[in-house]
Amino acid sequence: MNQRSSVSELAEELRRDLHRYSPGGKLPSSRALVERFRVSPVTVSRALAQLAAEGLVVTRPGAGAYRAGPRPAETPAGDTSWQEVALSADGAADLVPRTVDASGVTVSLAAPPPGVLEFNGGYPHPSLQPERAMAAALARAGRRPGAWGRPPLEGLPELREWFARGIGGAVTAAEVLIAAGGQAALATALRALAQPGAPVLVESPTYPGMLALARAAGLRPVPVPVDPDGVRPELLADAFRASGARVFVCQPLFQNPTGAVLAPGRRAEVLRIAREAGAFVIEDDFVRRLVHADAGPLPRPLAADDPDGVVVHVGSLTKATSPSFRVSALAARGPVLERLRAIQVVDSFFVPRPLQEAALELVGSPAWPRHLRNLSAELKVRRDAMTGALAAHLPELALPHIPSGGYHLWLRLPDGTEGESALTAAALRVGVALTPGRPYFSAEPPAAHLRLSFAAVAGTGEITEGVRRLRTACDEVFQGARTAKSGRRPCAGL
Repeated sequence: MNQRSSVSELAEELRRDLHRYSPGGKLPSSRALVERFRVSPVTVSRALAQLAAEGLVVTRPGAGAYRAGPRPAETPAGDTSWQEVALSADGAADLVPRTVDASGVTVSLAAPPPGVLEFNGGYPHPSLQPERAMAAALARAGRRPGAWGRPPLEGLPELREWFARGIGGAVTAAEVLIAAGGQAALATALRALAQPGAPVLVESPTYPGMLALARAAGLRPVPVPVDPDGVRPELLADAFRASGARVFVCQPLFQNPTGAVLAPGRRAEVLRIAREAGAFVIEDDFVRRLVHADAGPLPRPLAADDPDGVVVHVGSLTKATSPSFRVSALAARGPVLERLRAIQVVDSFFVPRPLQEAALELVGSPAWPRHLRNLSAELKVRRDAMTGALAAHLPELALPHIPSGGYHLWLRLPDGTEGESALTAAALRVGVALTPGRPYFSAEPPAAHLRLSFAAVAGTGEITEGVRRLRTACDEVFQGARTAKSGRRPCAGL
């Protein structure tokens, strides 16, 4: 039994026992609860904290836990229907609606129901996270002199230097700002570089969270198609000319969702095209530390080869550590750096110093390179397990590119398929959470797709079982479809 379930089970036991105590009555001591339920002191502490958060108990440091008094009568619910009018009227004059569809983001953040395999996860499974190393780093960070004081607004100098070295080229610590995760850094960059109503060029398909950020800022995403070698330069140039955009957002390394790496011959071309258009390139370098063991040498970030300040670089520690380890960096050259800094300060002041100190402790420890090596090896094993299972059980789903980095695969359903939503629902019924492809496109998609994560589940056994369940869901949705000309089993309405 894992600790998370032990906490919830103990909390439920204590909740059932509360009727034995009068309001204000003292509960058994933590030591007594440890002995009675045969759990750890940490589990008892967390269970009591859960009940305290529910208003059922009151904890008093040094004295123990007590049953809370009766709750006051609930205030009748108000009438919030007026907000529909107010919110609609507020956006009536906007060139781009400011309403935000966050479904493409929440699908990879929400925990699935018990028993459901998480093929839609956006972060590595806890078994792939350096939990011990992070805990040790946080403990050491808390003892550093000044660790709980106010940090420099730009971030700790040593952490900025570490990120600058990772980018390479002529990038210096003075050109780096520490931000609270990649999503926050992207939001800052978009607000700094484009005014509401302006077009912004995006890869197609691309990360739904970035599309949501752009629309929340009142920007108009304009798609530029990618192929296995990344964004297509000739179409990028056409899009700049047609739209007048001054910003292009791209993921040159292990692009989400296709896994593509921008080809060497296209890197300088993309920078040249943007420079001639007088535009910025926001480089989202989000999974550089999730490289697979067979990847070979990685290309440098675009920012390392950009002396003219075209690139605004975003790099993060989050994907390689934990969803809650939200430390990232913005790097830029020239006057735009001050605008980025000003917007970040207004939005969030600064990243909490203990978290920055913990990041320094983590990346400076011997555990960090060891973790990256283990993560690299395990991601390759999981990727191979998923591609093998798909080839054996779902050959109808095309896999045009097998990435050598990242945590997911991008699958194309056969031509004529219109069943993304139905397949996603059927998969959930058999215990697999999927990510449909539609949210990754800012305009009409050319075909139906699925994105499958191989990093968010517990191991290769769950990957194999998940693909087996997906076979069942596929057959359920397209049971009446006629057999494909190839003679394979029907899966997608051929």
